[in-house]
Parts: sequence; structure tokens; C-alpha cells
Amino acid sequence: MSTTDDHDRPGHRPVSPGSLAHRVPDLGALELLLAVARLGSLGGAAREVGITQPAASSRIRSMERQLGVALVDRSPRGSRLTDAGALVTDWARRIVEAAEAFDVGAQALRDRRDSRLRVAASMTIAEYLLPGWLLALRAERPDTAVSLLAGNSAAVAERLLTGEADVGFVEGLTVPGGLDSVVIAHDRLIVVTAPSHAWARRRRPLAAGELASTPLILREEGSGTRQVLDAALGGLARPLIELSSTTAVKAAAVGGAGPAVLSELAVGEELAMRRLVVIPVNGVALTRDLRAVWPTGHRPTGPARDLLTLTRG
Repeated sequence: MSTTDDHDRPGHRPVSPGSLAHRVPDLGALELLLAVARLGSLGGAAREVGITQPAASSRIRSMERQLGVALVDRSPRGSRLTDAGALVTDWARRIVEAAEAFDVGAQALRDRRDSRLRVAASMTIAEYLLPGWLLALRAERPDTAVSLLAGNSAAVAERLLTGEADVGFVEGLTVPGGLDSVVIAHDRLIVVTAPSHAWARRRRPLAAGELASTPLILREEGSGTRQVLDAALGGLARPLIELSSTTAVKAAAVGGAGPAVLSELAVGEELAMRRLVVIPVNGVALTRDLRAVWPTGHRPTGPARDLLTLTRG
């Protein structure tokens, strides 16, 4: 059996321990070396890269220790590359050019990301809050094209998880699985009817049990409004009418079809003009959080991050 050590074999090239990042100088040091080669002056190179001359000398010495060779001869007449320094400079130029190409490519990716924003939002937020937020975003990012996908909270979650949207907004008690969230606002649900409805002439507040047992004009299952109402009342009667948008529910209530439970964000105009009236309810709190949501571990960036900031401003 041979006892020859691997390091004694012809052609064997020992590899320094540690990762490549520990063995190869960083880009800042390589840019400094290129400046020294071009200008023939350590002081001039320091000024070009924006550091002091002592800091430049220290960086060159550190690079020489890291590589194990002298790179620069310093004299009163200036700084000159050694033979090894000239060779390292050629390699450094290729690395810096590759880094510049990397930077250009990364900027192109950011530009493509920033050129569009896909927002998914539940109906109340889409109809009554997002228009103002998107107008403010347009003032900050006029070149970003925005698309809005409106649906119930379950649909918003699905669009985020399948990559069809960059950021979403939901209303409800819980955050759909697979999503992170932050509360951006609070909302209150109110019971409303047309002025002609019998409840509008009541002298006492409605009891929670009576509300729960009364057929109502409701949003479809999966909506944040219905989720909050069902949880607060411990169950609901069979819907009088089931509709897929806040606007449709509101129109049916204004038309006298029956009582409805809607966000107070949605009925300000109708209440002011007495097309709807609020019915007080005892024994139940119909409040909810409005949340921005995104896939777990992928916090919004670019225009989505800016929109999120505007919602909390």
C-alpha cells in the first residue's frame, strides 16, 4: 500500500479552506485595484472610489494578505503594479465586468417587476378603499400599470397562492392558510333596511337572536362579511337572497327586499339620503379587521410594498 501523501502527487493543487467568498477579494477591493492600475496613484484611486488614502492602503494590504502575493509597489513617484498585480488586475477586470452585467440584469428584473402591480381584494375594500389608495400610488408610480381582481376573501387567497396577484386585501376573522398578513384598518358591520321596512319603526334595539333567526340579504359563502356575521351570531337563518357583491346587496336592501348587514363604509351615502336606515342591535359586536395579505415568507416589494405603505399612512 502506498504511503505517498495526496499533496505530494504530481499535478495536485491544494485548495485553501473556507468558502470562495473568503478566498476572493470583494468587488470594492477589485475596483480599487483597477483604479490604481489606471491612474498610477493610490491617492487618486482612493478619491475615485470615494475613500481616504489610508483606507485605500489598508484595503490593498488586506487584499495582498488574502491572496498571499504583493500587488502594488509604492514609491514617492506613485504606485505601480507588480507582475503579480498586473495579472490579478486582468482577472479583476473580468470579474468587475461580470458584476456590471449582473447589476444590469438585476435592474431589468426590478424594472419588469415595477412595471405592473396585480392586486386582489375582497369586495368592500375593492369598492370603497382601494380607489383612493390606487390614486395615491399612481401619483408616486405613474409608470406602474395596476390591475385589480375583486372577489370574496377565499378568492383573494386563491389568487395569491397561485401567483395571480402580488398583494391582497381581505376582511374577516381569520387569515387564510398559507398567507402572512398585517391589519391596515378596522370596520364595523351594521344592520340596515329600507325606511319602509317594519324594523325601521321599532322603538327597541333588535336582539341578537332575532337577527340570527331572520332571513337576510347576504353575501355568498366565503365572503368576509358573512364569516364575521355567522361567527358573531353563532349561525344564520337561510338567506332571503344570496348575492355576490356588496353593491348588489345594498341595492336589494334599498329596493325594500329585506334587511341586510353591510359595512358602514359602503352605506354612507344611502344613510345620509335616508334610502337606508340603521337598525340598532343589542348583544353582539359586529366588528372586523381589514388586512393586507401575501404568501407566507414573501413580503411585498416594489409597487406592492409602496401600496401597503399607503394603506397604513
